[in-house]
Amino acid sequence: MKLFKRLPFIVTAAAGLLLFSGIASAHVTVKPTASQPGAWETYTIKIPSEKEIATTKITLKAPEGVELMQYQPVQGWKTTTEKNNSGKISSITWTATDDGILAGEFQQFNFVAHNPDKETEVAWDAFQYYKDGSIVEWTGDKGSESPHSITKITTATDHAAEPSGHSHDDGAADHKDQQQQGSANSTDTTTHAASDSSSANGVQTATLVVSIAALVLSVISLIAALTKKKR
Repeated sequence: MKLFKRLPFIVTAAAGLLLFSGIASAHVTVKPTASQPGAWETYTIKIPSEKEIATTKITLKAPEGVELMQYQPVQGWKTTTEKNNSGKISSITWTATDDGILAGEFQQFNFVAHNPDKETEVAWDAFQYYKDGSIVEWTGDKGSESPHSITKITTATDHAAEPSGHSHDDGAADHKDQQQQGSANSTDTTTHAASDSSSANGVQTATLVVSIAALVLSVISLIAALTKKKR
C-alpha cells in the first residue's frame, strides 16, 4: 500500500529527469560531422538557447588547418569576421539586431570552409553570449558539460563533398566550385535539421506522456486515501 501511495511521486520524478536530460543534450553543434580532406564544405552551426533569456551573439573560431571562406547572411543578424596576421579569417561572429534566440528556440547559420588536406579531426570552439552578459564556452572535450563539436576529416565518408585541389586565391573558377558545393550540401543541411527536430519532438512527447501518467496516478491515490478515511 505504501508503494502504491509513493508511485505518483516516483513517476513525477522520472518525468522531471527525462525533461532535464532532453534539455541538457541541446549543445551547440556543427554539421556535417564528417567531410573529405581538401573539400570546400558547407557547414551549419546550430545554436539552441538553453536559458530563460535570449542568446544575442555567437562567435565561432576557425579550427587549426581550416580556412573559413564565406558565410550566408541571415535576417536579424549582423555578421562580422576577424582575420589573423596572414589575412585569413580566424573567427566569425553573429550578433542579433532583433530579439536574438529566445528561450526554447534555436538558430542555424551556414558557412563555407576549406578542409585540411590530410585526415584529422577538427574541433569547433564556439562562444555563446546571453542577454544578461553571461557566456557559455563550448570548448570542452567530449563528455564535458560544454563540449565543442567535432568533424572528422576522412576519406572514408559517404558525404558528397569533393576535394577542390585549389586555394581560394585561384579566382572565379574556385568561386563557382564553392557555389556548386553549397548547392549540393543544402539538402544535407535540411536533413540534419529535420533529424534534430524529430529528436526534440520525441523527447517532448515522452515527457508529456509520463506527466499525464503521473497526474492520473495522483488522482487515483487521492481517491483511495479519501475512501480509506471514510471507512
